[in-house]
Amino acid sequence: MNDTFVPFDATLPDGRSVHLRAISPSDESELLQTFARMSPDARYMRFMRTVSEPNVERLRKALATIPEHGIGIVATVPAADGIDIVGTCIAMIGNDPSRCEFAITVAADHGRTGLGRVLMTALIDAARRRGLHEMEGFVLAANQPMLRLAASLGFTISNDPDDFSVRLCRLHLEAS
Repeated sequence: MNDTFVPFDATLPDGRSVHLRAISPSDESELLQTFARMSPDARYMRFMRTVSEPNVERLRKALATIPEHGIGIVATVPAADGIDIVGTCIAMIGNDPSRCEFAITVAADHGRTGLGRVLMTALIDAARRRGLHEMEGFVLAANQPMLRLAASLGFTISNDPDDFSVRLCRLHLEAS
């Protein structure tokens, strides 16, 4: 199944522009640079555990499965070496083809600029176009900015019954 994401430029509330497009296997080196620029705290919030080195094999497998088994979007800005990826969001489809699990990362220098909302809105729209019925994500209870964003986008938030430090965010994807 093809990812029907159409690239676009977005202007953030602070005036900066980003380019959103579908993720591709050729983004591997830029994604590794993005990981290297993340603070230990940001890595912990994203991966929900201490991660000091990227899992390159897992990254390659994920990139290889998109778009067949997921949706991936990157936000880029011009950089001396071409581009920098300043945000990513993915929705991976598991055993139930009507549901997906999301994950999002925003670079520290683009945090609190509205980029997370732009990325999540684009991901939700792409998931709806794909015909998915539900999106869910696991978010650390300490990650209040992400929980506020999810709530403002219409996600229901509940405690993870298996881990008190995690919240389960779910969104029913009604056709729009």
